[in-house]
Amino acid sequence: MGVTGPPGPVMDRDEVDRALARLGAEYEAIETSLLALQDHSGRRLLEGASLTGVTKERWTAAEASITLLWAYFDAYTDALRTAREIRSRRRWSSREDLVELTELLRGESVTVAGSTTATANAPTLHGGSGKLSEQFSLATLVDRMNELYASSLDMVVAADAVWSALPARIDLLAAELQRTRKLAHSVGVRPGEHPAGDDLERITRTLTHLREQVVSDPLAYWNPTPGSSAPGGGRPDTTVYDREARALEDVRREIDAVLTVRQDAEQRLVRLRDVLSRADRTLAEARTARGEVLAKIAATEVPVVSGPPTVLQEQLATAAEYRRQAQWHRLSPLLESLEQKAEEELLRARESLTAVTQPLAVRAELRGRLDAYKAKVARHGLAEDPFLIERYDAARRMLWSAPCDLRVAEQAVLRYQHAAAELLRAPRVPEQGGPEDRRGEAQS
Repeated sequence: MGVTGPPGPVMDRDEVDRALARLGAEYEAIETSLLALQDHSGRRLLEGASLTGVTKERWTAAEASITLLWAYFDAYTDALRTAREIRSRRRWSSREDLVELTELLRGESVTVAGSTTATANAPTLHGGSGKLSEQFSLATLVDRMNELYASSLDMVVAADAVWSALPARIDLLAAELQRTRKLAHSVGVRPGEHPAGDDLERITRTLTHLREQVVSDPLAYWNPTPGSSAPGGGRPDTTVYDREARALEDVRREIDAVLTVRQDAEQRLVRLRDVLSRADRTLAEARTARGEVLAKIAATEVPVVSGPPTVLQEQLATAAEYRRQAQWHRLSPLLESLEQKAEEELLRARESLTAVTQPLAVRAELRGRLDAYKAKVARHGLAEDPFLIERYDAARRMLWSAPCDLRVAEQAVLRYQHAAAELLRAPRVPEQGGPEDRRGEAQS
């Protein structure tokens, strides 16, 4: 919108023509802007909406501003038409015409009928004067129209931007929420039974309330850009929407985990039964081995073997029941806990078996060592040595008798080893009786 020149001396014909040309172009621009505002989708929505809060307050002021804006435009139109009529009276305007045109184009010659209500509600007029009419110059009138237009357009554009952005997104999220609720219900994720079910209820309430607020008070969800002078400078405030969208995504991930449990539940239950069965068999083997150790090994302490854990079997039965009842949300954490405990139980059973069979392992190691030295002695031609045969037989009786005293048997094996080592280190004599002489030396 243009601005006319300040009051001054009487304008000449050329100045008048230039001023009328500027005013004509300005008129076209103002009319186009007002018609665009009148047809703006945001304004039409505001007119038909049940508004609340800050939007209601600002729309009341904007409506008054728009009403006043059209009144100013009508006065501006009348003034421009009058000026054109005066100028068109004659080709060469008289001084009287130029004086009248100067007053009309530069002076406060435009009268606008005042509306106390409209003027009071228009915030840009600082409460208005409440007069029945006001006098303006065309320049002042254009400034007023610019001010009213900018404030009205800013409010309309802001409301329209929020309505264009948020309700549709909320509706899409609400549709996704409904799908998620149905899926959650199918896997047993329900309010009061699972935290994710409670989250879905809260998200539903929040989205319903958010949509109602956005529709009735869109400006409550508008963040204006600081320092921006352009109408509609800012963006919709999506803080609440974004938070609930993230919460719904978290719930979807939780439900996906439950769905995974539903798909893999039977296989995981089979694996659990197998692990616990192996643990039970290992413990049974350990108990059997303990009896064997107590019967065959003397003077040793054998750890007590505990029975199978009934708690895990009961929890496994509970997990199977959850699966039959499709209570996937309860089955999921129970399976995770059971899988860890079952592995720990199998490890405990194996450690128990190892601890119980340790004396048998020691006996087996002594038997192996005794036979290994016997084979070594035989390779060196000393298998028939009476002294070694005596030592060997003593150790073998101890190791193959029941109960076996491991400490005594180990000493017997060591004596055989030492005797064999001494004979193997002694020099060989080719004459007969050499072995007997060496034996006699060893015995001495």
